[in-house]
Amino acid sequence: MVSYSPGLSIRPAHPPDTPVLFELVQALADYEELSHHVVGNAESLHNHLFCDRPYVEALVAEVDQRIVGFALFFYNYSTFLTKPGIYLEDLFVLPDYRRRGIGQAFLQTLAQLAVDRDLGRLEWSVLDWNEPAIRFYKTMGATVLPDWRTCRVTGDALTTLAQASG
Repeated sequence: MVSYSPGLSIRPAHPPDTPVLFELVQALADYEELSHHVVGNAESLHNHLFCDRPYVEALVAEVDQRIVGFALFFYNYSTFLTKPGIYLEDLFVLPDYRRRGIGQAFLQTLAQLAVDRDLGRLEWSVLDWNEPAIRFYKTMGATVLPDWRTCRVTGDALTTLAQASG
């Protein structure tokens, strides 16, 4: 069991949390200077979190019963380990609540979930300019892989690729 500082709790997100979760997604996009990429909405997020077969899961951090951060994750799979793993898509804590151990609590909770679920790994990406996050992740035992790059196909390029075979 992971213990946290007084007044802090990490818990699974519940359906009524969705509007606040989406506000935090927007705050993350602002921080990363990517607000123009936010084209989704709270309703879609709710549907993907709380449907019969959820696409994603989320944890929220509460300080004195106020949601101040979130971690959104889903399963990936390692063919080399022949085990599923957790891919942490987003971890965000409101600026006024940073440096209070909340990011560490999220990562510890996710690591415990991975162990409890007999998963092979916990991984995520970090923007190369985000030196404070990189330093923090390294202190948590993470290895920043220098030889991997994320590939992504979205929007019109995704449609074009899908139609290329037929």
